[in-house]
Amino acid sequence: MRKTILLVLFISLFLMAYNQVIRGTVLDQKTNEAIFSATVYFNGTTVGTLTDEKGNFALDVTINSPMPVTVSMLGYNSTILNYATYSTGNPLIIHLTPKVYELNEFVIKAEQLVRVRKHNLFLFKSEFLGTSSNAQNCIILNESDITFNYGSDRDTLKAFALKPLQIINRKLGYKITYYLDKFEYNRRTKSFVYKGNLIFTEDFATNNPEKPDFERRRKNTFHGSRMHFFRALWLNDLKSTGFVVYNPISNFLDFSDIVFEDERHRKFLKYNYNESLGICYYSKIPTSHILFKKEKIFFEKNGYFDESGIIWDGKMASQRIGDQLPYDYIEQ
Repeated sequence: MRKTILLVLFISLFLMAYNQVIRGTVLDQKTNEAIFSATVYFNGTTVGTLTDEKGNFALDVTINSPMPVTVSMLGYNSTILNYATYSTGNPLIIHLTPKVYELNEFVIKAEQLVRVRKHNLFLFKSEFLGTSSNAQNCIILNESDITFNYGSDRDTLKAFALKPLQIINRKLGYKITYYLDKFEYNRRTKSFVYKGNLIFTEDFATNNPEKPDFERRRKNTFHGSRMHFFRALWLNDLKSTGFVVYNPISNFLDFSDIVFEDERHRKFLKYNYNESLGICYYSKIPTSHILFKKEKIFFEKNGYFDESGIIWDGKMASQRIGDQLPYDYIEQ
């Protein structure tokens, strides 16, 4: 009898360890009222859930932890929960703050406004979605929800999305919900920055005749991508997957030169701060570069990495939303 009880306890503890579900409530920061239909998800994946009418949610984090969890809602700023916050096992109380837009529009003639908006929308989609074949086959279903700042700063184009952008990628077979927090494009320097969070959903049925084409294009998009690089780096498998990393004076760098593991078995990309790393993918010279904004960059086995700590240059920098795959993508 005692052995049976111990066995049951062991199985229960095993299941708890390998089936982690976080629970919580999402509230308005100002009114403290429950927020219905907020999205709780792992940014850049297909894994997420919605809050109920009382603002409550439950999300299985077993596969994707220790990635951060994102909470987003129309009209609110997104909130990001790190692993230390949501791994305590305690119910979470999450407050979202309403977004405030400062559009500062100036008065121009209606016919001129149409031309200006068309040009601005072209710039926005080129920089945000990209210019690849995948990007050119993306459709933003709610373009009318994108507003531009036509203020006195003519050098900088700012875009605001009044609602989450609904994007159909017809080449890769995904629908993307993107919560845009920031988009700025400098016309003079042609530099830009955008920031936001997104969740993927499959945009085809299992019997869709295009599914093999989607899978083939996804595989082609994955090879040589940033996700591919970090997955290979995690496995210490750069060479066999076609990647080579060099320092600024063209010296080859090994896994041990650029990766370290902490006491919690988390892996970080690390090199001399403010020096770049050159990345080759089946080429003799680097086609992409990484410039560090932080001393160390956390990354995961699924290809997730801390985007705030890196500036990309070269081929990998050209991969935008139109070429992005979910972190739970599995190569077929």
